[in-house]
Amino acid sequence: MNHFLSKFKKDIQPYHDAIVGHPLYGSIRTIEDLKTFMESHVFAVWDFMSLLKALQAKCTCTTIPWKPVGMGNIRYLINEIVVGEESDIAPTGERLSHYELYLKAMSEVGCDATPIKTLTEQSVSLEGLRTSLNVSNIPSAAAHFVRHTFDAIERAEVHALAAVFAYGREDLVPAMFVRLVEELEKESNVSMETLTYYLKRHIELDGDHHSILAEQMVVDLCGDDPLKWQNATDETIQSLTARHHLWDGILIAMEKTLH
Repeated sequence: MNHFLSKFKKDIQPYHDAIVGHPLYGSIRTIEDLKTFMESHVFAVWDFMSLLKALQAKCTCTTIPWKPVGMGNIRYLINEIVVGEESDIAPTGERLSHYELYLKAMSEVGCDATPIKTLTEQSVSLEGLRTSLNVSNIPSAAAHFVRHTFDAIERAEVHALAAVFAYGREDLVPAMFVRLVEELEKESNVSMETLTYYLKRHIELDGDHHSILAEQMVVDLCGDDPLKWQNATDETIQSLTARHHLWDGILIAMEKTLH
């Protein structure tokens, strides 16, 4: 393994492990708990696509007239991931983005998707997005997380943004969470077929395909530049910390519903 990549992984590992082992997962015991989780988590599902599209805009040509931009290998990696995330196969056989698939899962469970739908409909610019985050009824932890994502999109250089994408957003759903959802479905008689499919599909793509492509993208973009690797490390740790704070906020919201 590239020694820069090895050090990078070692430095971010504690932050990654803290999320995968977060007590939030084991605290989801009822349908109401799951609704609280999904109504905030959907914002991370949604803004992930803007993170991916930001990479596509920086690493490929998305303007007319077209011209070759950047390295061909990077273009391939990005476009391959976009296909899976923006137009994956749904259980029904139709093509949907993972965000649209998650909305279907929310509908099955009985979640309130009004806040996320309102945000996406109103946000026609970054300025409009920030205004909507300040005045809407979005859960505060989710709003803070989205702000961090778009701040990173505007601030981070492409190599660091690729690292955030590859290690700060992917591969953060433990397999035990799928089993928890399946058990909750049996106990409640509420259909969670789409949610289970989404989670399994995400784990499958992250582990077997997207994570490999994304890692190669980071290696190619950072090269042998120690400053780029350090920058990538710093941005990724910030992203993982933001996700941890989101999980903390959801757990607090779940606990409040019990009183």
